[in-house]
Amino acid sequence: MGRVQLFEIRLSHGRVVYSPGEPLSGAVYVRLGAPLPFRAIRVTCTGSCGVSNKANYGAWVVEESYFNSSLSLADKGSLPAGEHNFPFQFLLPATAPTSFEGPFGKIVHQVQATIDTPRFSKDHKCSLVFYILSPLNLNSIPDIEQPNVASATKKFSYKLVKTGSVVLTASTDLRGYVVGQVLRLQADIDNQSGKDTSPVVASLLQKVSYKAKRWIYDVRTIAEVEGAGVKAWKRAQWQEQILVPALPQSALPGCSLIHIDYYLQVSMKAPEATVTLPLFVGNIAVNHAPLSPCLGPGSPFAALPPVVPSAPPQEEAMASGPHFSDPVSLSTKSHSQQQLPSATLGSTPVATESCAQDSSSAPDSLHPPLCVSIGATVPYFSEGSGGPVPTTSALILPPEYSSWGYPYDPALSLQRPRHPMSRAAVVLTLA
Repeated sequence: MGRVQLFEIRLSHGRVVYSPGEPLSGAVYVRLGAPLPFRAIRVTCTGSCGVSNKANYGAWVVEESYFNSSLSLADKGSLPAGEHNFPFQFLLPATAPTSFEGPFGKIVHQVQATIDTPRFSKDHKCSLVFYILSPLNLNSIPDIEQPNVASATKKFSYKLVKTGSVVLTASTDLRGYVVGQVLRLQADIDNQSGKDTSPVVASLLQKVSYKAKRWIYDVRTIAEVEGAGVKAWKRAQWQEQILVPALPQSALPGCSLIHIDYYLQVSMKAPEATVTLPLFVGNIAVNHAPLSPCLGPGSPFAALPPVVPSAPPQEEAMASGPHFSDPVSLSTKSHSQQQLPSATLGSTPVATESCAQDSSSAPDSLHPPLCVSIGATVPYFSEGSGGPVPTTSALILPPEYSSWGYPYDPALSLQRPRHPMSRAAVVLTLA
């Protein structure tokens, strides 16, 4: 047995998640098999961010520090054999950013302890990472309650001969969501041409921006839904739902090197049309009842007016004889979404949504109080008056970014990966 048999840091009540401005307390525990002379015993609490220009590379190109506080727990002396503990307490800054870890950088907060021994002797060090969660209140975002609608018009052509146009309109019931909430999508396709369109695809995208020597953009497809195409001279309406999985919140207030954005991209290949809706992911839900009732078979979005198509070009109308009818409902061909580990799914309730006219049938929020976050090292906690719940669960750690692949062919910003659900990422850099 060595002289130092145990040297570790324990936080009070086994907590690992804290809020900015909160006190962090714990103790340094030492167990010795023989007396140990020392010059000082110190503990340091730090918070910092580092960014690299290579994926999963530990050498940071750019760094910034948020706090660095040290305490002296014992001055020069000698510790007798046996067990010892040295309590400490730090006050975390109110501006400390939320913990995050990605392939090109991370925001890490930790406590480090050191036993400084006399010269010619080996110093003893240990450290413990803890997490800070600064909840994002979606109600603090300007115009968060405004409708989220975008539209694009594209012309069909064949051998330089125009055959008509297609109007693609996409909308969501809200502009901001919390983990476990249902995102309700509606796409209206007005095919004013004599050709059938390709299937319509909706992708929930996460874009993480890293500020190294140049900006690096890591774009990932979190969920993807595909609907059927639209026949010539037809109007169609497509409605789908996406359950917002455990994701790090939009933005990272207090950090200038890493930024997180979310988008819903609705697109078709023929004709090539794309609309992009910016979205926010937060911790406190929008204090605004959805304008639309629950989605059921054939139930339209009550908040959105129906798309009124313009007449097709006269020469096309005479040649093809189009006959517009009421909008048809598109079917969903596929729905792929990243799932949480089975260990977490077995212990978390399924999030559900209640109709506005039946608010008493279910609580306002049923999303899980704790779940693994995709791409962040801090667990998600549901809204409420209390602070983060103390936990010693091992499930707070995220999926390993190092296991994700990266394609070598360049892609435009926010373009959908070829195989989005194969856990591939699109990595973009700008000079």
